[in-house]
Amino acid sequence: MKLEAYFEEGFPVQYLPKVLFVVLLSLIYISNTHFAEKTTRKIDKIQTEVEDLRADYTTLKADIMYASKQSEVARRVKEMGLKESLNPPYKVVVDGSEY
Repeated sequence: MKLEAYFEEGFPVQYLPKVLFVVLLSLIYISNTHFAEKTTRKIDKIQTEVEDLRADYTTLKADIMYASKQSEVARRVKEMGLKESLNPPYKVVVDGSEY
């Protein structure tokens, strides 16, 4: 049966609301699919960025931990003419009655 057979007596207006509803649902479905794919791509991009930042953080943290070791600090300040004290620190005690 051909499509023209439905239009012999004019345009079937009684089906128009149902057809428009199906078209509307189809458009909503298509736009929802595009939105979901766009969101998935954005999530993947952000997850990759987070992994890169986490790797940078770990590397920087390891560098700081190494640079703050006593032997590394002593080596760096030696270039400025400072040297590590061989005497242990001592505690200064102030008599509290004077204040």
